[in-house]
Amino acid sequence: MRRGSRGGSEVQSPRLSCCFISGQDRTSQATLAAHGADKSDGGGMLSQGEIPEAPAAPCCLENGEQRNNKEEKRQREIEEGKIERERERQTPEDLFHQLRSDSPAGDINITDPVGNELVSKGIDNGDLASYVSAFIEKEVGNDLKSLKKLDKVIEQMTENKMHLEEQVLRISSEIPKRIQSALKNAEESKQLLNQFLEQETHLFSSINSHLQTAEPWMDNLGAMINQIEEIERHLAYLKWISQIEELSDNIQQYLMTNNVPEAASTLVSMAELDIKLQESSCTHLLSFMRATVKFWHKILKDKLTSDFEEVLTQLHWPFITSPQSQTGLSRPVSSPEIYNNLETLFCQLLKLQTSDELLTEPKQLPEKYSLPASSSIILPIQIMLTPLQKRFKYHFRGNRQTNIISKPEWYLAQVLMWIGNHNHFLDEKIQPILDKTNSLANARLEFSRGLVMLVLEKLAADIPCLLYDDSLFCHLVDEVLLFERELHSVHGYPSTFANCMHILSEETCFQRWLTVERKFALQKMDSMLSSEAAWVSQYKDIADVDEMKVPDCAETFMTLLLVMTDRYKNLPTASRKLQFLELQKDLVDDFRIRLTQVMKEETRASLGFRYCAILNAVNYISTVLADWADNVFFLQLQQAALEVFAENNTLSKLQLGQLASMESSVFDDMINLLERLKHDMLTRQVDHVFKEVKDAAKLYKKESVKEACIVLNLNIGSALLLQDVLQSASGQPSATAALNEMGIYKLASQDVEILLNLRTHWPSTGR
Repeated sequence: MRRGSRGGSEVQSPRLSCCFISGQDRTSQATLAAHGADKSDGGGMLSQGEIPEAPAAPCCLENGEQRNNKEEKRQREIEEGKIERERERQTPEDLFHQLRSDSPAGDINITDPVGNELVSKGIDNGDLASYVSAFIEKEVGNDLKSLKKLDKVIEQMTENKMHLEEQVLRISSEIPKRIQSALKNAEESKQLLNQFLEQETHLFSSINSHLQTAEPWMDNLGAMINQIEEIERHLAYLKWISQIEELSDNIQQYLMTNNVPEAASTLVSMAELDIKLQESSCTHLLSFMRATVKFWHKILKDKLTSDFEEVLTQLHWPFITSPQSQTGLSRPVSSPEIYNNLETLFCQLLKLQTSDELLTEPKQLPEKYSLPASSSIILPIQIMLTPLQKRFKYHFRGNRQTNIISKPEWYLAQVLMWIGNHNHFLDEKIQPILDKTNSLANARLEFSRGLVMLVLEKLAADIPCLLYDDSLFCHLVDEVLLFERELHSVHGYPSTFANCMHILSEETCFQRWLTVERKFALQKMDSMLSSEAAWVSQYKDIADVDEMKVPDCAETFMTLLLVMTDRYKNLPTASRKLQFLELQKDLVDDFRIRLTQVMKEETRASLGFRYCAILNAVNYISTVLADWADNVFFLQLQQAALEVFAENNTLSKLQLGQLASMESSVFDDMINLLERLKHDMLTRQVDHVFKEVKDAAKLYKKESVKEACIVLNLNIGSALLLQDVLQSASGQPSATAALNEMGIYKLASQDVEILLNLRTHWPSTGR
């Protein structure tokens, strides 16, 4: 309960009875309430006795009895009528209570029709009357004129009530339908699932029954299938044997009729069949196949080899001497028949290449030499190499006088001569045959590859015997490098083929090579620095040739590094080249230290000849290294070093980025040290010159005489005139007067003449 603000009377909230309020009664109640408000005094709150209660309608219940067989339509109409009558009998207090109960948070949002503001308050059941009193007091207050707003407030509240009722009706009518539909769908799904389960049970039992019935049949059928597969394997096995025997019989028939070309072609088919069977697990079949191929290959190879060697003999193969030195009798005959036989036999031998590769394993050096993979030399070239291989082994193996370990140049020169002697014949007679057969082989390279393998085998056998004899090992390396240079440059031997550099790159041999290179380089540095002409330029008398005034020791040292680069640039792997590059950098650093030591001995004479020669040497080495940094070879080494450093994480990301972007080079460290030394030496020279000039200038502090500067700075015409006057009137008053006119009072005429003769800008007078 809440008391009024003026009269103190209590206002009781209307109670909702159990009966429904008709629309007419609700209108009468609102009219009575309006009349009661008009009769109130001074706008005060209405007393309880002045507000008539709403008339109570009779209860609509049917004495608690319901008919069991009432029609569904009748029940729906009665329910709808109850809902409508219940809406009509609701009062504003009931509306507030309904709004609060429907709100999720228990709050009621009411729109103020007067102030058009949203009033949101939380209302409990016990505070409903207080809220109504506060609402009426706010809207009406003490002003009687405010009672006119009641119609508008009632109208607004009625609209809100109807709006809420519509929402409740819509929700209450939709939700049961959805629930009913969902329940219906669930029931149908349940029935369908039960049907599926019944079908599954029936099918499961049927399948089990069928499997039990068919199990004996399956066992019998499986046994029959296994037998069929076994028979098929036996049949395929017999077909392979039949095919091999058929090819073998064909080869035999061709040989009996002396049809060697067809026999060779059939052997090719047999070899290809052997290759197809490599993945088979039938070991006996593979053995039979390989034995058959080997049998016919040997027969054909022996026959064709014998005929081919006979033709080569008629051509005076091999050519031991150079073509220019061959006499008429020793020159190969040019009979067309012989060359036709040569071509025929060469092509037939070429057909045996496939079977020869199956049966013959090529000679391979140990894996430590890391030779590149290569195919076998074609069979006809192997036969052509046979007499030369025999000669090589005869002369350079065993106890022959030509087999001297200290003379590697003998067998190296012999191989180069054999390659040169046969190049013309190979290009003119053999290569066209290969081109006709669409072979990718190159006759000259195949021939050279066979001879180079003889050299590699010889080196692999000799190097361990002289590895720790510095002079012999160094001589061997020099001869091998000369051999490699001529082999690649003159005879076009590819660097991707196996060559002597692979033998020198073997770990033990390579480390020994590095040690010997370092040793001899240091000895050379000692000798060049101790030479009398170490600090003298070789081109000192030719000004246009040597502008940098490079001393002999610096030029010799850079020549040493250049020669070393030529020696290792053909190594097969980048890692070996990088090791040689590190050796070069160490030698540069060692030479820089030696120059620094000599420079310190000459510090007192920083303008002396040797000191200037050292400075020129440092500048020259730094300049040459900077030029080398742009060389393609060293750029490739820089890329290789970048990959190695990235794998080993030996450089920072900044340094790796600089190498990758070519902002730095492999010689940057050495160049920076040399530039620092050059800067220190130049600074010392500048300080020395400045000190000398400063010391010499101190003597002029005691001189007055400025008069000498006047003489030296005279114009040419005035100087010539003064010189003539002094020469013609030496010691005379006229000479003194002339000097005084010039501002010279203390210098004697003889001193003035000496100063005039010291002028550098002096024209030729013909005297």
